[in-house]
Amino acid sequence: ALSADQMLFALAGFREMIAGILWVRADSFFDSGNYDAILPIVRLVTFLDPHQIDVYSTGMWHIGYNFTDEDQRSDRRYIPSALALGKEGSSQNPTTYELFFETSWMWYHKIDDNYDQAVKWMKEAYKRDDILPARKNLLCRLYERDGKIEESVNNWYSLLSNAEKAIAEDPESRNFSLRSGRDTIENNLDTTLVRMTQRGYRASKEGRSLVGYDVYPPFDVGFSAKVTVTSNKVMRVQGTWNVLPVGSRIRCIVRDADYPNAEAAQLVWDLQDGVELDPPRDKTFMQESLFVKNQRFDKKIDMSRDPTMYPFVSKNYIVEFYYNPRSAPAHIQDKFGWNGEGMTDSTASMLNTTVRPGQKVIYVKLEATKDQILRRGEWTDKTPVLQTSNYKETDTAYTQTDVTQDIPSLRGGK
Repeated sequence: ALSADQMLFALAGFREMIAGILWVRADSFFDSGNYDAILPIVRLVTFLDPHQIDVYSTGMWHIGYNFTDEDQRSDRRYIPSALALGKEGSSQNPTTYELFFETSWMWYHKIDDNYDQAVKWMKEAYKRDDILPARKNLLCRLYERDGKIEESVNNWYSLLSNAEKAIAEDPESRNFSLRSGRDTIENNLDTTLVRMTQRGYRASKEGRSLVGYDVYPPFDVGFSAKVTVTSNKVMRVQGTWNVLPVGSRIRCIVRDADYPNAEAAQLVWDLQDGVELDPPRDKTFMQESLFVKNQRFDKKIDMSRDPTMYPFVSKNYIVEFYYNPRSAPAHIQDKFGWNGEGMTDSTASMLNTTVRPGQKVIYVKLEATKDQILRRGEWTDKTPVLQTSNYKETDTAYTQTDVTQDIPSLRGGK
């Protein structure tokens, strides 16, 4: 929809000028929430001016985060497109760290799995001279998520050495930013070393007994789950989780049983050849994070209001539950360890050591049919219920529409 003048500019070689005009136009679509209209602009701008780094990074964020359902769940069918855009942008702009960093962040923050990919892209960002010092710290965290604790420590030491060198080169040693950065690095290094000791990291690596470490004896998480299809494309997901401290979130996925490139509780996200902005419209992939309170979770998942995002055209579906200690907050990891050494489940075979090599995770897969999810056929008047063999009903229930936390005070009150 270029005007005649704009077309003339483009044909005359003013590609960057047209790209700038189009990107300014995209602002109005952002403001109005017309997100679909932004996608072709992102693609056209990157064609016209492949060195528009902000367009690549904004496009990745937009594609990966902005397409949501009525309950603000992201449409994860778009993630391969976001990664492909980051891959193309980094190849077009290899001298700057930014798009390597953005791609690493997509793996780390949005996908929250395949941490080796987050490490790989962050290491590429490291090689660029323009990377901001504070952003280098993220690689240490990524190493932890990937189970490479010693690499994390070594990187903290390297960062600390560089920070101290920078302070020494400051003639008056008055640079607050340098000193603050150095103190942050030292604190993170010390904390990691303490955690390695308390969690029995070295003993575990060497196959020695974990008796006496914080991860022993293994804690029984008591996981169970029940899925009730209450109406067309509406589920009530309930379950138990014997972990009392606040901070647990269980990943729940509903997807086609034959979803292409599907793996346990995720997809193979980066197989897209080139940047294809249109996701598979005939596939369903819903991911929700279940908040645990009082050792239970109970959430209504309504997919009926988003038929284009959840088309449910296949015959068979899978409901997955997944918990990985590497994604857990530090106070949970202090008991479970980085690899699940301090976690067990005695009630049923929920503990899995194969879907994520080198780790203990909770993984459960339940099967459902299209007729069950749509409440049709024999299920019109019969309520479909899927559950683990160890699930037990309880009188205690709550809904997650309004999550609150009761935190005891030092005086014993609430």
